Amino acid sequence: MQQSFVKSEGDVREASLILEGIVCAACVWLNERHILQLPGVISAEINFSTHRARVRWDESRIQLSRILHAVQEIGYLAYPFDTNRQEELFRKERNTAIRRLAIAGLGMMQVMMYAVPVYLADAGTMTDDIQALLRFASLMLTTPVVFYSAWPFFQGAWRDLKLKRAGMDVPVALGVGAAYAASIYGTLTGSAEVYFDSVTMFVFFLLTGRFLEMSARKRSAEAAESLVKLIPAAAQRLPGWPATREEETVAAVKLTPGDHLLVGPGDSFPADGTVVDGESSVDESLLTGESHPVDKHAGLEVIGGTMNLSSPLVVRVDKVGADTVLSGIVRLLDRALSEKPRLAMAADRVASWFVLALLVVAVLVAATWYWIDPSRAFWITVSVLVVSCPCALALATPAALTASLGRLTRMGLLSTRGHALETLAKATDFVFDKTGTLTTGEFRLVHVDCLRGNREEALAVAAALEKGATHPVAKALREASCAGHAEASEVRNMPGQGVTGQVAGRAYRLGSPMFVAPDTSAPPAPGMTLLALADDAGVVAWFGLGDELRPQARRLIDDLKTLGVRVHLYSGDRHDNVAALAATLGIADARGGMLPEDKLDAVKVLQADGAVVAMTGDGVNDAPVLAQAQVSVAVDQGAEAAQAAADMILLSSELSRLADGVRIARKTQAVIQQNLAWSALYNFAAIPAAALGYVTPWMAGIGMSLSSLLVVLNAMRLSGQRDRFGSNGTPGGVELPAPPNASKKR
Repeated sequence: MQQSFVKSEGDVREASLILEGIVCAACVWLNERHILQLPGVISAEINFSTHRARVRWDESRIQLSRILHAVQEIGYLAYPFDTNRQEELFRKERNTAIRRLAIAGLGMMQVMMYAVPVYLADAGTMTDDIQALLRFASLMLTTPVVFYSAWPFFQGAWRDLKLKRAGMDVPVALGVGAAYAASIYGTLTGSAEVYFDSVTMFVFFLLTGRFLEMSARKRSAEAAESLVKLIPAAAQRLPGWPATREEETVAAVKLTPGDHLLVGPGDSFPADGTVVDGESSVDESLLTGESHPVDKHAGLEVIGGTMNLSSPLVVRVDKVGADTVLSGIVRLLDRALSEKPRLAMAADRVASWFVLALLVVAVLVAATWYWIDPSRAFWITVSVLVVSCPCALALATPAALTASLGRLTRMGLLSTRGHALETLAKATDFVFDKTGTLTTGEFRLVHVDCLRGNREEALAVAAALEKGATHPVAKALREASCAGHAEASEVRNMPGQGVTGQVAGRAYRLGSPMFVAPDTSAPPAPGMTLLALADDAGVVAWFGLGDELRPQARRLIDDLKTLGVRVHLYSGDRHDNVAALAATLGIADARGGMLPEDKLDAVKVLQADGAVVAMTGDGVNDAPVLAQAQVSVAVDQGAEAAQAAADMILLSSELSRLADGVRIARKTQAVIQQNLAWSALYNFAAIPAAALGYVTPWMAGIGMSLSSLLVVLNAMRLSGQRDRFGSNGTPGGVELPAPPNASKKR
């Protein structure tokens, strides 16, 4: 069962779960802390917007069933992630919320009908029995509002108190419970004020705010959920292929590698595979953000979740379940959504201490007003408890991050780390690799100069040495070789330099001229990447490979400069090739012939001078420098080592998405700061106003609900379906400041 949602790496397991019962950011904090206390749990991160949890544990120390049981012990339910289950859970939560809201609304309206005559009647015109009747009627109508509509607040408060902590439901439950209890006392004795109208209005407005907030969070998380829904539920399997094309319908989860499928026009591929028959075009826009279809024919790979457009294809299944590209993307996105940046962690810490401080303030306010005017002390204290719940503070960062990460995912720029957006917004310097990053990386053999032997023999040796390598240079050499497949042994890869190995009993070296033949003058090869093949007797052949500039490379560099970002080009290619490309793109700092350690040292120098470096690369040799940079981007076609070290992955071939990412990252930081500033300003203004008696409990309920809703709506501005950039190159035309140190002279 775990194969569908658990990823294994030795004894370490990673699972994606759904949590039921999450209603506020405090619930997230509570579950994360409780799970992390379990022996054997390595990490636990929960996304408040999607209610999805990412948990990693040591299988030799704890089992998944124990983790699920631990969640249940504190009043929540955890399930293995499933798209249908998530939709069912959301519908259930939404329907329950509507019912609670309806009861609260009806109760509020009726109670206000009974309260208005009391407010408007002149002194002495309403008899005691009529007033008592109105109070008892209000009590009957308020009771279901308190014990049904407001019940989640009492549940959350009781759960928090059992665990000896003060969550956000504690002040709300205290306010509602105290006002209701005091109103009952006043009704039974006829000697005190009643607050039934305030209680019902407060509950109604608070539930309204939470319902709207829940709907907004659902919309902001749609990008992440849409990826999971791409895989179809069923597939057309060809059990007798190639002898027969007889079809059978099977569940997609039952497919295994080696199965053959028939995918018709308009259908999505249920798994990763390879086309074995047919020609068609495929829509990969939901994964890469690119609108143009991609041609597919026999021998080419297809990705599960993409859509076949024009003609039927027969596909051999290569990867299923958690091993597919789409599952990997979803796991990375989950990690980015669940990991908390520094601002979010700081806000969580402030919110947890804020509740304790609020309770102390409420006690002081109650004591002060009891000394000044005992008749006003109670409802003023209730107003203080209600008006200052720090929900908006806790929502400020996760709401904005969820919206912006969803937008970037639709664009084809996938964030894999929680800090990526925060750091990208502060980037002052962008460092680019050349081959496969600013250029297409689709090399083709342009020239061969054989010093010994013939062309076919030299290419056969080169292809043998590069067999199994994923670098574009290796692919070009293999495609150019028409001779029979030679076998190489003792092959060693030297990142950034080349390879060595034995072919037909002879030792060969293939790679850069400085690595293969440092004492030999390389022939001129303007605009080409030059490789040398040598044996113990010297150079056997020179290979010249051509590479094309990516169509949007120049636009990207210009956009980054407009944003105040300095651009650098660090490449292992020859100096003259790098210089030619830099001149074309207008990059001042361009260096060629760099080994991986040279790139690493150059980035460290930039960082030592105060730069926040964003590194973009694609090869194995880029992995160390990607890890060193404050934020790093790997292109999707690159090596797995580069992607593993990167904080973001560019799924699209459109390089300009990187500049769009910088714009959105900066706007995200601006929105987060706006949200935090609003939350702080609201509390600084609302608490003194309530303490001075200017805010009634029902007004406090409206204020608290509107503050949370305003934060979520402000964050939703980041989740626009289309990128509309103003004349200054920023989203919506908003003028954003340049990052720190952007104008610093070196």
